[in-house]
Amino acid sequence: MEYSGEIEYCWSVRRYPAPPRPLLQAFLRRAVELCRLPLEPVWGIELRFVGDRTMTRCNRQYVGHEGSTDVITFSYLDAPESLFPGDVGIEAIINPDAAFRIGGESGYAEEMALYLVHALLHAAGEDDLDELPRRRMRQREQEVLDPLRREFDFHQLFPLRCGGRADSRA
Repeated sequence: MEYSGEIEYCWSVRRYPAPPRPLLQAFLRRAVELCRLPLEPVWGIELRFVGDRTMTRCNRQYVGHEGSTDVITFSYLDAPESLFPGDVGIEAIINPDAAFRIGGESGYAEEMALYLVHALLHAAGEDDLDELPRRRMRQREQEVLDPLRREFDFHQLFPLRCGGRADSRA
């Protein structure tokens, strides 16, 4: 059975081109399956892609931490029976600035794919606050990313150039 929920996203980081919607949706549908998230009732995913400044505010407001971060995940899948069909099951805030800072030009796309998988794994119950759960999370990330790498070109999913021109990232 394949994930069939709605996937919505808001891309508010002008420094990087937004991912092509059909490719992002296909990637997420496959990632949901690989993360072994519940598929019933049919629930949706909402993603917000924001820069460092907004992520810093979100991190302070929602998590109580200072500074920017890569991903913040809100999961409502702990009790899937409380969801109505069509409800949002996962909300994630993703920071492309962090992906570029960590991955650089060559690793940006891989880092962005990792952030999406990381968010889904948090929703699947994985944690990375302590050493042992963090090791398990890293292992699960690779278990999910390996087949995704074979099925998707991460550089097409998260391009750094739009229309053949380099973006302006001064």
